[in-house]
Amino acid sequence: MAELPAIRTLKALRDAEASCTRCPLYKHATQVVPGEGPTRAPIMMVGEQPGDKEDIAGQPFVGPAGRMLDQAIEEAGIDRKKVFVTNAVKHFKFEPRGKRRLHKRPNAYEIERCHWWVDLERTIVRPQLIVALGATAVRSISGRPLTISKIRGTVIPLADGGSMIATIHPSYLLRIDDEADKAAQYRAFVRDLKGCVRALGELAAA
Repeated sequence: MAELPAIRTLKALRDAEASCTRCPLYKHATQVVPGEGPTRAPIMMVGEQPGDKEDIAGQPFVGPAGRMLDQAIEEAGIDRKKVFVTNAVKHFKFEPRGKRRLHKRPNAYEIERCHWWVDLERTIVRPQLIVALGATAVRSISGRPLTISKIRGTVIPLADGGSMIATIHPSYLLRIDDEADKAAQYRAFVRDLKGCVRALGELAAA
């Protein structure tokens, strides 16, 4: 991919992402799915990658996991309009299965190649707190694989001066069959997001 001019706005970033060929995933996805939200959002939430619905719509978190996230954000007392949502990988990685497209987890190379775009998003948006939703997001933001259960809900200082809190990806909740377990895990997810509100206040006061 040719060297890009300086990217200083979200619109310029979206235009640049649309022609991304940094890894092979662009060859089979419908389109790139850039981050979405306000510039200077205090919170940036980073997921794994677009799903089938997001790939078709060209917007992040518009499928079932996105609806689950929106509900949890509201219950946690976070203003959804002040959240920038994006993904660690910008193209949908999938395996064809008949007429369906089944999600495949991005590998380390794909995460590393797409990190360029996440860094640009962070530079433009300048969030006070990054919420990493799932292991792929944690790897992208921190630069190394970390176990969610060991760092969940803890404010992690980043090498560049930012701060990260890790929690589960909402798609995990959709895969739980037992309704009681699903409800318990959802409550824990909302607690994590409430913790993000407290952490944001502490960071602002520091």
